[in-house]
Amino acid sequence: MKLPDLTELALRNLRESLLRNSLTTIGISVGVASLVAMLSLGIGLQQLASRRLVKSGLFDTVVVTSHRDMRNMGRERDEDRNGTNPGESRVLDEPARVEIEHLPNVVEAYPDIRFSTELRYEDKPHLTMVSALPESAKSIDAFEGMPGRFFSSDTAPEVILQKTFAEELLGKTPPRGGEEPNVTDLAKPLLGKELTLRYAQRAASPNQPVPPSADAANSPDSNLAGAAYSVVSREQKVTIVGIADLDPESMRGPTRARVFLPLKLAESLHVMQLTDLREIARAASDQPVYSSISVRVKNPAQIQLVEDAIKKMGFGTFSILDATRSLRQFFAVLDLFLGIFGSLALAVASIGIVNTLVMAILERRREIGIMKAIGASDGDVMWLFLAEAGAMGIVGGIVGVALGWSIGQVINLGTNVYLKRQSLPPEHFWAVPWWLVSAAIGFAFAVSLVSGLYPAGRAARLDPVQALRYE
Repeated sequence: MKLPDLTELALRNLRESLLRNSLTTIGISVGVASLVAMLSLGIGLQQLASRRLVKSGLFDTVVVTSHRDMRNMGRERDEDRNGTNPGESRVLDEPARVEIEHLPNVVEAYPDIRFSTELRYEDKPHLTMVSALPESAKSIDAFEGMPGRFFSSDTAPEVILQKTFAEELLGKTPPRGGEEPNVTDLAKPLLGKELTLRYAQRAASPNQPVPPSADAANSPDSNLAGAAYSVVSREQKVTIVGIADLDPESMRGPTRARVFLPLKLAESLHVMQLTDLREIARAASDQPVYSSISVRVKNPAQIQLVEDAIKKMGFGTFSILDATRSLRQFFAVLDLFLGIFGSLALAVASIGIVNTLVMAILERRREIGIMKAIGASDGDVMWLFLAEAGAMGIVGGIVGVALGWSIGQVINLGTNVYLKRQSLPPEHFWAVPWWLVSAAIGFAFAVSLVSGLYPAGRAARLDPVQALRYE
């Protein structure tokens, strides 16, 4: 039997028992809708978590450290993976930063400049941690919609305050369990005001002798003995231009900064940092040495490639992608269980397909006998019933995907109404990618074919003589 004839005959048979076949198709639709709704929720939550991590500015970032850094010694043993002694490993200086920045898939590589210092506001001292931010940081969610604005340029004498430091400046730190001040109320008296930044500047001392040998350079005492600089107290006037409600450095733990200034401005200050005391390379070179470098990658999927390239250069790496492996495992297990529970309704629908086609065999025994008597083979009869089952599966899959998408939109809308009443920003919790649409329809078609195997085989095995005698 030719395919067009088979399709026409299958559709005609489905139209003859329209109500029963429609109810079976609706059962398939409900099963597919539950499957799509469950998996869409898991995919949407995973995408929401990814968006949040990307907006935090950390998801596409690799933090690079030197094995010479004493803080890195806690993670590495006496020798790194390449068998190199940490004391002999490469220095994380400006030439290394430039080399990293020119690696494939790297957008930018900027030093992590942070220091504890005194800020004076209205002649009152406040000790806090200051951190430098590149121009690209303005896109992270901590600075999105904040009162004020981001830095006007990368060298402007401007600062952005974190909310807790703004509270400290105004003396509005709430009591434990009390209501927190509104960030807009904090910004009004502070925006445009001037702070005095007091810091220790590293000044070069060109007459200072350099250690005579590499062995001397690697000795613990040579770091101080060969230091080619002196320390000078400096002041810098800065203007408050923004108050961040969210904490841009919530992932950094106890070393979080509460005041942020432009990166180029921070580099021009030459602030004395811990690496100035640790790195003997200062004595032989005027290049700055960094405790760590943040490397932004074009795509989070390329982070592992960038990490491997940096490790080959002799540096240590860490990314939020390393810390979220357990989170990805959680979403994988969640998607698996959601898919299993969503498939239960489709399994019930498959029973309906079997029941519908078995009843069709009983009603059409005489018709099957006539078909065989005029030359239809067992295979033709089997393919006819499989075509009917497949047609119900495809129609049920298409309707089920549309129904599942509608359910997701209604739930997403209702959730955002609730979030709005709680004064929270709207979110998109539901996602139906095209691959899920195709997979759901294909799965419904496959389940329908499997469900139709028994009725089709039973119809194909009918004896034509007995079928013609059936009344």
